[in-house]
Amino acid sequence: MPHRRAALTLVASILSSGVLFAQPAVQSSRPSMDRDLMEIDVPRLHALYAAHRYTVMQVTQWYLDRIARYNPTYKPVVHVDAAGALAAAAREDAGKGRHGALWGVPILIKDNTCIAGIVTSDGWGQFNIPGKEFVPTTDATVVKRFREAGAILLGHTNMPDFAASDTNFSSAGGRTGNAYNVRYSPGGSSGGTATAVAVNMAVFGQGTDTANSVRIPSSADSLVGMLPTRGLVSIAGIAPLNWLLDNTGPLARDVTDAAIALDVMAGEDPQDFRTAGSRKKAQRRPYTAYLKRGALKGKRFGVPAFILNPAAADQDENPLMAAETRAAFLKALDQMRAAGATIVLDDRMLSAEFPKMVAAIDTHPYRAEGMLAYLREFGPALYKTPAQFKAVTGVEIPAMLLGEGGTNAVPQRTLEGDPARDATFFAPQQRALDQYDAALAQFHLDGFVYPALQMPPNDETPKPGAPRSRGPHSATGWVNRIGVPAIVLPGGFYANGIPFGIEISAARWRDGDLLGYGFAYEQATHNRRIPVLNTDGAPQ
Repeated sequence: MPHRRAALTLVASILSSGVLFAQPAVQSSRPSMDRDLMEIDVPRLHALYAAHRYTVMQVTQWYLDRIARYNPTYKPVVHVDAAGALAAAAREDAGKGRHGALWGVPILIKDNTCIAGIVTSDGWGQFNIPGKEFVPTTDATVVKRFREAGAILLGHTNMPDFAASDTNFSSAGGRTGNAYNVRYSPGGSSGGTATAVAVNMAVFGQGTDTANSVRIPSSADSLVGMLPTRGLVSIAGIAPLNWLLDNTGPLARDVTDAAIALDVMAGEDPQDFRTAGSRKKAQRRPYTAYLKRGALKGKRFGVPAFILNPAAADQDENPLMAAETRAAFLKALDQMRAAGATIVLDDRMLSAEFPKMVAAIDTHPYRAEGMLAYLREFGPALYKTPAQFKAVTGVEIPAMLLGEGGTNAVPQRTLEGDPARDATFFAPQQRALDQYDAALAQFHLDGFVYPALQMPPNDETPKPGAPRSRGPHSATGWVNRIGVPAIVLPGGFYANGIPFGIEISAARWRDGDLLGYGFAYEQATHNRRIPVLNTDGAPQ
C-alpha cells in the first residue's frame, strides 16, 4: 500500500464497514469520559486539558473508539488514520508553552480534501484501486491550517462520487445513514461529515459546498453548517466538482465551534487566487467576538419571494416547499421574532426572476481547468493528468468533470485566457449579486432567511424494485453562484424525528455578523438534541 498506514507498527483490523482501524493503545471508555466528552465543544475541551483531567491521547482514543463502535451501522467514515492521530496527540501532549486554537481537537475531513499520505478518493471507487490509490503527498490548504492549529486529524468521511449528489451513496464507501434514523438520508454531499459529527465521532468536521453540500447535511443532522464568503477560505487541494462554485466550511454541533474553525480555515493563499485581498475585505477576527446573545435584536431578515411562491417552483433549481417544511419554517421564524428579529415578507423581494438570473451564470466552459490543476498539483506520482490516470488504471476520468459529457458538454477554455469570460461568467454573476444587494438595501435587511431544505430528508430503504432516492432537494444553490455567506442552524424536528434546518444568508464578507445571528438564534432556542444511537442497523 502506498500510503502511511502500510508503515504502521500498530496491529490493525478490518471492521465490517471496510474501514481500517488501529487497535486501542489507551484505555479511554470509562463512563466519566462519556459524560464529559459527549457533545463537547472546543472551549470546554480545552478547559479539560488545562485542568489536566485528560490527555490529548486519551481524548483521541475515545473518538477512535466511537468510530469503531458506530461506524459499522452509520458508515460515515471511510479512512481512519488511527496511528497518525495518536502520534499527533502524543506530540500535543509532549508540547510545552502556547497551544494552537485547535489544541488537541479531534476532527474529520471530507474525502475530497487532500490529507498527505492518506487515500483521498473523492467518493469514487476508481481512486481507491489497490496499489493505484489517489494518495496526495501534500495537504490541502485547510488541512495544513488545521494541523498548524493543533487539530488531530482522525481521517476521511464518506461522500457521494465527486460530491455530485444531495445524498450520500458512494462507489468508494457505500451508503451513509442519518444520525437520527439510519434509514433516512443524511443529505449530501458532506453527509459523511454531518453524520460523524452528529454521532460524536469528532468535535467538528470539514465539508465542501458547490451547490448546497455543507448546508443540506447540516440541516438533515441538526448541525451548524457555515458556508463562508467565496474567497475567504482557500479550496486548494480540494477535488473540484465545479471549481468556480466550490467552497469549504465547517460542520459543528454549535456556532462557537463553527466560528473557531472558520478562524483557522480563513486566510489568503497564493494557490487560490480568489483569496487575494480577503484580509482587507473580511470582517476583523476572531469570529468568536461576534457571538453575542442579543445579536438578533433590531435586525431585519427577508424571506425571498421565490422560496414561498409555488409558481417559481422547479424540481431541479427551486423545488416546491413541502407542507411540513413550511410549517417548521414558520415556527422557526416565530423563534427569530421572539429573539428580537423582524421578518419581512414582500412579493417584490427576490421574486421568481431572481433564480432565472442566477441560472444564467455559466461555469461549464471552465470545468476542466479545475480538475487538470488538481491532478497536476495534488495527484500522486503515478498520475498527474487524465491521460496518465487512464494509462495506469485503464479507467477514464468522468467526462462531466472535464466538461466533455452530457447535455452540458461545451468547448473547454481557461478562465484567464477566455475573452468571453465576462459575458459568460463574471457579468451574469455580478447582475445577480447586484439584485441580491439591492434587495438588502431596498428593504433595509441584514440578511435573508429560508429553509435549508425544501422538503424533509427521505427514507432511503424503499421496497424492492423501487427507484433509488436522489436525496432531499434544496433551493439554496443560488448562494454559491453569487458567492455570499450562509449559515444553517438546527431549527427543530419533523414529526418523524428527523431534523429541520433554517438558513440565513448575508452580504458578502459579513461572515462575523452572520455567525453572531446564528449564535443568538441558537442560544434562544437550543433546538439541537442528541440522537439516540444503535449498533445493529435497525431504525432508532
